[in-house]
Amino acid sequence: RCQRWVENCRRADLEDKTPDQLNKHYRLCAKHFETSMICRSSPYRTVLRDNAVPTIFDLTSHLNNPHSRHRKRIKELSEDEIRTLKQQKIEEAFEREQATQELNESNEQNTVSEEGGEEQEEETVPLTLEERENKDYLKSLFEILILMGKQNIPLDGHNMDELPEGIFTSDNFQALLEYRINAGDEVLRKRFEMTAVNLEYCSKTQQKQMLEICESCVREETLREVRDSHFFSIVTDEVVDIAGEEHLPVLVRFVDDSHNLREEFIGFLPYEADPEILAVKFHTTVTEKWGLNMEYCRGQAYIVSSGFASKMKVVATRLLEKYPQAVYTLCSSCALNMWLAKSVPVVGVSIALGTIEEVCCLFNQSPQLLVELDNTISVLFQNNEEKGNELKEICRSQWTGRHDTFEVLVDLMQALVLCLDAVSSDSSVRWNNFIAGRAFVLSSALTDFDFIVTIVILKNVLSFTRAFGKNLQGQTSDVFFAASSLTAVLHSLNEVMENIEVYHEFWFEEATNLATKLDVQIKLPGKFRRAQQGNWNSEVTSENYYKDILSVPTVEHIIQELKDIFSEQHLKALKCLSLVPSVMGQLKFNTSEEHHADMYKNDLPNPDTLSAELHCWRIKWKHRGKDIELPATIYEALHLPDIKFFPNVYALLKVLCILPVMKVENEKYEIGRKRLKAYLKNTLTEQRSSNLALLNINFDIKHDLDLMVDTYIKLYPDKVEFQEDFIPSNNSEVSEDA
Repeated sequence: RCQRWVENCRRADLEDKTPDQLNKHYRLCAKHFETSMICRSSPYRTVLRDNAVPTIFDLTSHLNNPHSRHRKRIKELSEDEIRTLKQQKIEEAFEREQATQELNESNEQNTVSEEGGEEQEEETVPLTLEERENKDYLKSLFEILILMGKQNIPLDGHNMDELPEGIFTSDNFQALLEYRINAGDEVLRKRFEMTAVNLEYCSKTQQKQMLEICESCVREETLREVRDSHFFSIVTDEVVDIAGEEHLPVLVRFVDDSHNLREEFIGFLPYEADPEILAVKFHTTVTEKWGLNMEYCRGQAYIVSSGFASKMKVVATRLLEKYPQAVYTLCSSCALNMWLAKSVPVVGVSIALGTIEEVCCLFNQSPQLLVELDNTISVLFQNNEEKGNELKEICRSQWTGRHDTFEVLVDLMQALVLCLDAVSSDSSVRWNNFIAGRAFVLSSALTDFDFIVTIVILKNVLSFTRAFGKNLQGQTSDVFFAASSLTAVLHSLNEVMENIEVYHEFWFEEATNLATKLDVQIKLPGKFRRAQQGNWNSEVTSENYYKDILSVPTVEHIIQELKDIFSEQHLKALKCLSLVPSVMGQLKFNTSEEHHADMYKNDLPNPDTLSAELHCWRIKWKHRGKDIELPATIYEALHLPDIKFFPNVYALLKVLCILPVMKVENEKYEIGRKRLKAYLKNTLTEQRSSNLALLNINFDIKHDLDLMVDTYIKLYPDKVEFQEDFIPSNNSEVSEDA
């Protein structure tokens, strides 16, 4: 695109420049583009359409005007030169203050950046001294907010309820602002030198408005790369608590200009209890607020906490109705078996999963508890040290996210119960009250027969999908062949459903044996017996009860969920993985991607030549040199030096790469999710902020302070009047209106 622009501009002197140099040092005015080429859908930027090409030029007028022969060029200035220019502007502005107010609107001129054409710069007449000081003041405030976001410093400081009456203390924002004034910031000092010490320098409302602009500008940097890539996938993580309100973390997957698959965090979406309302708000936020074109969405995945699965499935269904190519898939960062367990619509399963998480969390919080558990395991597995050592290693990991979580839990049950009992009954001062209390509660939960029968049934039902799920998180060839094994998995589960009486009998027997080992009474749940209120039916046994309430609905749900998540479109997409040379080799180069690639025909640059190109691609690898290894992943294939000679193959690999079910090969490009987890772990619930979280998680993304200031002035012109009034803090008895 840069080359086309340079040719149209007839700038032979720029033909040897790289796209990066053109973008950094040169600009092309918006007046060179047809109006139809410019999309003004965002209040923050002027965005060019994908096929925008400059066509409006006057290539002869400069011949008669010797002063216009030297073209404009952006020069990188030193700090001293910038300082001198700023001072000159201020002095000129002061002399022509009245004239600038009249000419300000008529002399405004937009320029569009060369590479993406997405940034709007305005050539305005010089600012007045008052306007410049106000911009510098706002810039200082934005710098403080960005610092607080990057360093994860909450806006509020001390809790006012904890302070004695009449005592004033600054919040964190005001404290940093005062520190900056004391450090020599003349702009802030002049602004506030006559302000009372118990007055806020910046109201909570203004802070919120400025934070929203910071968030939008930082997010836009990522979204710009997503739009340049065209195709993307949407992934949400588990619902989280942000200052008392439930939010959905949203991440986006795309392939960047360097052919790397990236997964970036782009914000939180307020959670709605009504799934239909949630679906509408989800779509509105992604398309209208964030400006993503869902026509380019090729995948969607939702990692959910137990109990939220059915609602997120409604969201997926509604998006599929609007955008059939946004394939609903599993996410590579979540084990299939745990995802299926969390989606089971049985209350007992949700309670059991919550108990498992609490047990894992308690032991991970206390190294002494882990040592105690190790000792218990050593005693129980004296005759099988290899198994004992394996369980000890597992206990030191996040074992609740494994494919075989329920197998591990059944093996650990006796050790966990004995360890927790020992801790809760220890009369010494070895354990604090919190740990002893939690140990007592969790021991009681683990020794409830309802919990035992639930985990045993889940272990047995999910054993049919364990190998299948493990392959989905394996190498590219494993994922390809897993798609072909789904039929066998469903056949096995259907056979279980047809003979559920027999299978449940074996499962229940295993549960009763485990309960006997733990000295747990086998009985119907207390809530069920209380609900009968004397209308007791003696024919209802524990075995029949759990078959109807747990085994049957669990097996039925998992069969249906596998059919939904691995739809025909999803399976066709996975079959296209035969494009990866190592998979081709395993299939003896006897592949037929054309049939499966039909669903992506409109995404290809040259669909008519696809068949011939695929033939050349197969021949290239079939007759390769002996010392050339077959690329084993999409990541390796995308980074081949000659991939540009196979444009259709490249386009297909890019689309397959962004499917959420495909793992991110290079871990350094999966930092969005890791930083999100770190932020949630390190920040107290009441101190979390959706705005500051985005700044913290994306701390390395560049930000344009001038753009933030200009956006604020544009959106809130009434807030930028140069007045001497200040907003009182909560400690002042003067009202805000006063």
